[in-house]
Amino acid sequence: MILFLGTKPGKTTSILLQNVVCPYCENKGTLTATTSTTYFHLFWISLFRVGNHTVISCSHCKRTYYEDEFTEEMQHSIETGTSLEQKN
Repeated sequence: MILFLGTKPGKTTSILLQNVVCPYCENKGTLTATTSTTYFHLFWISLFRVGNHTVISCSHCKRTYYEDEFTEEMQHSIETGTSLEQKN
């Protein structure tokens, strides 16, 4: 019997951080937080979530911030932000 198992990406959501200033270029409203989820699957059926990964990028200076580089202002804005778009 052959088992098809592994991981696959889930939904990707993007949130525009409107009132947050980029620490590098100091422009306000240019940051976008993108969250990706990874699921474990068996026969291409998602069973449970394995991981979550959030990255914030600035549209002005093109700098990317990873989770260990988030400021308190960025973290707070992600938790209370509104969704800009959703992609599968």
